[in-house]
Amino acid sequence: MPIPDFQSIMFPFLKYAGDKQEHTISDAREYLAKCFSLSDDELEEMLPSGQQGVFANRVGWARSYLKKAGLIEYTKRGCFKITNSGLDVVKQNPEYINIKFLKQFPEFLEFRSTKVGINEVDAIETGADGQTPEEVFEHSYQKIRQDLAFELLTKVKNSSPSFFEKTVVELLVKMGYGGSRKDAGSAVGKSGDGGIDGIIKEDKLGLDAIYLQAKRWESTVGRPEIQKFAGALQGVRAKKGIFITTSDFSREALDYAARIDTKIVLIDGESLSQLMMDYDVGVSRIASYDVKKIDSDYFAEE
Repeated sequence: MPIPDFQSIMFPFLKYAGDKQEHTISDAREYLAKCFSLSDDELEEMLPSGQQGVFANRVGWARSYLKKAGLIEYTKRGCFKITNSGLDVVKQNPEYINIKFLKQFPEFLEFRSTKVGINEVDAIETGADGQTPEEVFEHSYQKIRQDLAFELLTKVKNSSPSFFEKTVVELLVKMGYGGSRKDAGSAVGKSGDGGIDGIIKEDKLGLDAIYLQAKRWESTVGRPEIQKFAGALQGVRAKKGIFITTSDFSREALDYAARIDTKIVLIDGESLSQLMMDYDVGVSRIASYDVKKIDSDYFAEE
């Protein structure tokens, strides 16, 4: 079944604590995973940042909101138990616990009246499919990044051959290849067909060289183009190459590059735009946000 949203997790979580015993959050996650019959793949699904599992994140937020409403209490690091208010709710056996349900509790209303609470709850109530605030933030970030990637690639495709050459060189230098920008620029020669090809240093010391080819194409790059590139590498006894395109590669091209002995890295238009964003090529930073969480070790009693 699909991973439940964190509000759907709250009542099963509370019922799990209904035995009045102290429980760990890890035991609760294990119980709830079985309760919702989640598969291994669903349990391994990560947030867009890749820093935490989706289900673990939602269980954490369910616990947090039950705590804000005074239905459970934290006993020690990573542990919790139900409160008398929580036991009363379990006895009531409501069909569902959600944000609206929690608003009947003074503890939750006190949290809701704070600036943090207003922003947080508003984000949840306006979010899609009951996402946690972290999910709303991360998916919004990914949407901004996707839109920027599309716009960035469009700009690159519409640029002149010389500007495309400059962009590729600058990207590779920022990634640590080619030595200085001057060295990298002098190592890349114009091919005259709207792309570039040449040799670039693998590192600043020039211990090895990488053969480079880049094409501003709209059509898919097929296997024949990669075979030609591989042949060019063999002709100069090169063992490494980078093939960059503003379009994409066919399945046959990808399979061929993966099977040959020569190491050829294929960078399609989507990957190119992502790398440009990662290394600040053609983009500028307008804001930066640090997302933090409580350091449990700091608050652990000796």
